[in-house]
This record gives sequence, C-alpha cells and structure tokens, in this order.
Amino acid sequence: MAMTATTLDWAFRADDVTKVYKGGVRANDGITLRIEPGEVYGLLGPNGAGKSTLVKQVIGLLAPTSGTLAIGPYDLVAHPEIARQLCSYLPQAQMPIDAFRAAEAIEITGRIRGGDMATVRARTGELIDALGIEEWRSAMGVKLSGGVRRLVGFAMAVVVPGRLVILDEPTNDVDPLRRRLLWRQVRALSEQGCAVMLVTHNVLEAEKAVDRLAVVMDGRIVAAGTPDRGHRDRRRRAVPRDRRVGPPGDRAHRVGGRPAARASLPDAGATDDGLRTASRRLWWS
Repeated sequence: MAMTATTLDWAFRADDVTKVYKGGVRANDGITLRIEPGEVYGLLGPNGAGKSTLVKQVIGLLAPTSGTLAIGPYDLVAHPEIARQLCSYLPQAQMPIDAFRAAEAIEITGRIRGGDMATVRARTGELIDALGIEEWRSAMGVKLSGGVRRLVGFAMAVVVPGRLVILDEPTNDVDPLRRRLLWRQVRALSEQGCAVMLVTHNVLEAEKAVDRLAVVMDGRIVAAGTPDRGHRDRRRRAVPRDRRVGPPGDRAHRVGGRPAARASLPDAGATDDGLRTASRRLWWS
C-alpha cells in the first residue's frame, strides 16, 4: 500500500549521532532520541554539552561524523535542503531585525517559508496579540528591548511552523508575564501537531514546559524520561484535522493524529527520580 500523508510517521529521529571535530573533539557521542508530532521535548544541559552541535546537524549546517537524522520519510543528512524546509528554528542569538518593523519581520519570514500573504498576515496578528507585544507592532527592531526582540524572533520562527520546531533558550530576556504567554504558544504548537525541541539549560523552566526531556553532558545523553508530573496536568486534546501542520507552502501533506502512546527512548534507562536527580545536579553544579 502506498504511504499517504496521514499514514506516514512524521516523528523526528536521531539515531546514534556522533560528531567529531578536527583534533578529535567529540561534541556528540552516540545521541539517540525521538520526538513525536504533538510533543514538547526538552534537551537540557550546560554550555558546551553538545546541544548546539546537535541542532546544527539537524538543520543541515553540519554533517554528522556518523549516525542518522530523519523527519518522517526524509533523510536530513543526505538532503539538508529538506531539513531547512521541514524545520523551524529560533537560535539563541537575537534575530537581525534592526532595519525592520516588528510585524514586517514576522510577515517576511512567513512569506519566505512559503505561506500565502493573507494567511501569514492573519497569523502575524494572532501571534503579536497572543504574545502581548501589540504596542511594538510598528516599532523598528533597533528600538526594541531584548525581551520584545526575543518574542518577535519566536513569532518569526513559528509563523509558518515546520514539522519540527527547534527553540533554543526561547525565553531569554523575556519578562515573567510574557514568558507565560510564550509557553502557551509553545503548547499551541504541539496541539497543532508540531514536534517541538526545546533546547535549554534552565532546569526548572524545562520541567514545567516539556512532556519528556533528556539531560546532555559531554556530548552524551546521561538521563532521559518524563519530568515531575506534579507540576501540571499533561493530558492532551486530539489535534484537530484542520490545524495539523504540513511542510511550509504545501498544506496538502498534513500529519495524522497524535500517537496514542509515546515511544520510549532506546537509551534512556532512567527512572523519573533518576532524571530529576541528574537534572538538579546539573542545576547546582
């Protein structure tokens, strides 16, 4: 039977990914993980742990020394140009938007990612309102505070989301009130059917925001599992059919419903208590 958009498994998969730089520095060492559509997955670790190296390989800026990376049926290592279509990325650095008005920067990004003008303009308005930055809609980027620039950057990354949305320290410089608004939008992305990779070193924030997480140290996953369920109720609604994401500019390829069960990480082997111990040890180190 031919595979269709609704029967394809659109999960993101990293299998035994290793990256060794010249000189023998092993930045990633056998990383294996899987992120399902509709899941927020935390990649937690200190600076230099190998998180950014992994992300650069996912979006096609680096090639792994060995291992595989895939989204659905697509091999991201063999076809990095597809990786850039299927992934949305918010880097840790601020977006270069000095010469643009806030709304313009978001709309231009949406158009580049293949959205039609009417849909992108409507989505831009929704994001600006949802993130509480209406008063800066027409402000030039050079005049925005760091927190507002961060929120505009987030909106640029998700105005036309990919199958995998990668958010690297998305709340940097954002005030507490708008952090809550941003996390609501992250959850909305998962409800839309996106797989979300949250890259952070903030243990407390990650535990509250993600469905599963992995602790990365020295290029390896040292613990993986679910955070403390006491933080909040993680029961999910089914993804409405008319809100399921597809590749940018190609809404015909819509993902199927979210899976009934989560796949366990092949190399996790950690209990929730062990995960919390590892993450808190990281936090206090």
